[in-house]
Amino acid sequence: MIGTIYRCEICRTESATPVRWFVIQCSDVRLQVWKWTSAEADRAGALHFCGEAHAQVYISRWFESFCGAPKLKNPH
Repeated sequence: MIGTIYRCEICRTESATPVRWFVIQCSDVRLQVWKWTSAEADRAGALHFCGEAHAQVYISRWFESFCGAPKLKNPH
């Protein structure tokens, strides 16, 4: 049986046996972070990250996109 290959959402590193990876599930109102388990990694919509630094990049981008200051409209 061929195992699943997981790919980091940030750097595109691939691994069939992730170590110290993280799984993130999110929507526009909720973000959940898990230490790596195959059960979480294989859930629909799961995002995979090869380490804490890349998970943090994604989390920062998520906050910026949903919680950032509203953009001012150009009055002209």
